Amino acid sequence: MNLAGKTAILTGASRGIGPYIAKTLSAQGVTIIGIARSESGLNETKSMVESEGGTFHSYLQDLTDINELAPMVHKLEDQYGPIHILINNAGIEHYEHYDRLSRDKISDIMNTNVRCPMELTRVILPKMIEQKEGHVITIASLAGKKGLAYNSVYSASKAAMIMWSDGLRQEYRDSPVHVSVICPGFISDAGMFYDGHVPPPPLLGASNPQKVANAVMKALKKGSCEIIVNKGPIKPLLAISQLSWKISDTITRWFGVPALNRKRISG
Repeated sequence: MNLAGKTAILTGASRGIGPYIAKTLSAQGVTIIGIARSESGLNETKSMVESEGGTFHSYLQDLTDINELAPMVHKLEDQYGPIHILINNAGIEHYEHYDRLSRDKISDIMNTNVRCPMELTRVILPKMIEQKEGHVITIASLAGKKGLAYNSVYSASKAAMIMWSDGLRQEYRDSPVHVSVICPGFISDAGMFYDGHVPPPPLLGASNPQKVANAVMKALKKGSCEIIVNKGPIKPLLAISQLSWKISDTITRWFGVPALNRKRISG
């Protein structure tokens, strides 16, 4: 895909990895439609992109309101034209003992992390097929590859996104639409993990958020794919987890992941 002149919807554009993705794509001539709940955050991203000559349009929307997503997309298409790229980046998590989680909190996580990207893609995909061009990129997580203690609902939501993207990629293999999923591990400098102010396990380390933005660019150039972004030796652990959950759990505890997550429980 020649990116110059293309238009991308980017959810979660107001904070975390979102601004890095917006800046990276806009530098290639992509018009960004940034969606988030924070007006101030969107304004900051807009200023950053425009200061470097890019184009950024802000749209305030609570993505948990699933029924409003289709009207929103139609409005954006009418205003800005065809959508060539959809980047499902918005996500939330909540560290807590599962038996203490509220039903509303679980719903918020699943609506934001699962139902929102599925609905946006459902609405946009037919137009992408019709225009014979499109790419759906979902920012998942390595938490979807190996479950996280004290953050199991988030893990479930990201596992859903990985398998959903896998299914879509196979289903639309012979179509003009590409489907990619990015699986970051611990991210430094920005995002939900960084906001927790707890250092990553030394053996796993953390990756710069720009590496996630670079992975998005790689996906756009490569086409349908799955990309892992992680500094430490995660691929052997993922392979081991397919052979023995007991060994995988032991290694995860040795790395200190459950203990780290327990520290991040608020209150």
